[in-house]
Amino acid sequence: MSVTSSWTPWLGAVPDRDGVRFRTWAAAAEQVEVLIERWRSVGPAQVLQTRRLDVESRGVFSGRVEGARAGDLYRYRLDGRDAMPDPASRFQPLGVHGPSEIVDPDRFDWRDDSWRGLRDRTLAKAVFYELHVGTFTPAGTFAGVEGRLPYLRDLGVTAIELMPIADFSGARNWGYDGVALFAPARVYGRPDDLRRLVDAAHRLGLAIVLDVVYNHFGPDGACAVAFSPKILSSRHQNPWGAGINFDGPDSALARRMLIDNALHWLHEYHVDGFRLDATHAMVDDSATHFVAELTACVHAARPDVPPVVVAEDSRNLGHMLRDPSAGGWGLEGAWADDLHHVVHVTVTRESDGYYQDYAGTAREIARTLEHGWLYTGQRSTFWDTARGTDPSGIPLSRFVVSLQTHDQVGNRACGERLHHLIDAASWRAASVLLLLAPETPLLFMGQEWAASTPFLYFTDHNPALGEQVTRGRRQEFTRFARFADPSAIDRIPDPQSPATFDASRLRWEEIDREPHDRVLRFYRRLLALRRETGVVPGFSRAFVEVLDDRQIVIALRRGGLAAIVCLRGPAEGGEGRSIALPAWAAGTTSIDSEDPQLCLDPCPIVRTHTPPAICFQRAGAIVIRTGSGLLPLRSGPAAAFGRPETARAAGPKPED
Repeated sequence: MSVTSSWTPWLGAVPDRDGVRFRTWAAAAEQVEVLIERWRSVGPAQVLQTRRLDVESRGVFSGRVEGARAGDLYRYRLDGRDAMPDPASRFQPLGVHGPSEIVDPDRFDWRDDSWRGLRDRTLAKAVFYELHVGTFTPAGTFAGVEGRLPYLRDLGVTAIELMPIADFSGARNWGYDGVALFAPARVYGRPDDLRRLVDAAHRLGLAIVLDVVYNHFGPDGACAVAFSPKILSSRHQNPWGAGINFDGPDSALARRMLIDNALHWLHEYHVDGFRLDATHAMVDDSATHFVAELTACVHAARPDVPPVVVAEDSRNLGHMLRDPSAGGWGLEGAWADDLHHVVHVTVTRESDGYYQDYAGTAREIARTLEHGWLYTGQRSTFWDTARGTDPSGIPLSRFVVSLQTHDQVGNRACGERLHHLIDAASWRAASVLLLLAPETPLLFMGQEWAASTPFLYFTDHNPALGEQVTRGRRQEFTRFARFADPSAIDRIPDPQSPATFDASRLRWEEIDREPHDRVLRFYRRLLALRRETGVVPGFSRAFVEVLDDRQIVIALRRGGLAAIVCLRGPAEGGEGRSIALPAWAAGTTSIDSEDPQLCLDPCPIVRTHTPPAICFQRAGAIVIRTGSGLLPLRSGPAAAFGRPETARAAGPKPED
């Protein structure tokens, strides 16, 4: 496929046969010059020529330079001041403060012509796997991820979600401090290394979804702001400072620049869609919200390989997931954190922060599984307002659920994963719930083998900024009881330390060791069962039933499978008690979380057939092959739970 022949980028340096066309948005300048440089074997790059760009429209400058070519370096000089990199640079080989490199995407030989994307925009068959390129493999590169693609395919995932890869200052970052939005981070490899990763993934049947940050710029090196200060809003703030200007003067160009960014990833790198970071922080009072406009443009861009758009949003807004024909924004999915939160509270008993809104009961879990969200308009104590809207009619596959994400792990002071906080039996039980739920599951790298490594917050800013980040990070946790003692605060890992980054790297040698090998075997079997059951047409809600409130035992029906999950087990020192099973759970056991092949210290789950009952001595789960399809939905207890028990003083329900 020829990239630039089928799509013309608005911004950046675009090579043609005999030269390069340059275009930039520089509303702060009266005059813009482009300086073309070329690498030399010794010494700094040599300036070959300087060309003044023409005024194309208000604030937009463009021009073509004969003789410039891919591989040359260039910078822009605004009104005779110091030269700066291109805000739409395709590569920053010397870092975000250095010159930009001209890149020709058409030189790459794509071999993914038979790839047709995720195909089903409802995500009904998708299993996401979130990873950070820098810590996923020892190499910490795109090539390192490419080498692990067969492993991910064999695991049973279908879509790899890359944490943000737009270039950032320094050598270590989560990616949410990106400033060169069009340039793959040079610490991960060159642009063609990313293309090779995507191409190889497609040939193995794996989609690549890119996490993008359109709510703020990182704190160091954001030359887009220097070129056009009005890219930032003068009215709207978010947790990172000034928000992006989606609805003020010059907002049309700000919106166009970000949409051009998304289209460039689609066309020049063949990615299969986007996870939009923190859409709740993208404040836009215009008639058409930017997220809705972006989603429409993404959908229209590549009808041959339909892209998907998933949002991270804590508000539980149904209209984001509804079709435009029904007044919605048309997104394929949203991260739905309620299931994570209620399961976390159930198995850890934690109640700090937003966990205070969850009681951790079986009924809360069942309600969340049936509706996608727990909060659908009730009052949240943590947020001190009503939260959520009615999700009726939205397919459950549009809710992306998890037990771990980079946020839920990395935003803990010491980066503990959930399986570090609970016993192995509870982890296996929670994993069954996640992987056989009707929602779309997301795994965070390494959870499938219960990785021993934490995922910590790490940065590599300049010393002055880094000191502020370290101090602010530690100050964040002073409100938590476990860090009330100042000496405890000092034990929080320093984000700026290389050791913090190194501690977060996965240790791949673990997958062949006990107990990690058994956990990996367990995940592979669960994902194979999920794939085998597929999607049952015509049903958008789960068949879920609470069997026991005290031990948190839930029965979940998926196609010809019944999962009986016990998340808490009997009280410490107590004996398990017999729990009656529903008639539809009759059949042969397919997976037992206490199988000696799947755990080191099996504690048998006792199941009787006459009458059908089960007894758990601790947290655990069994998956039963029932041999029949999904039963019709009933209007039973789980469907009529009403309000979550934590929503004690519900306020008015906001409009969806």
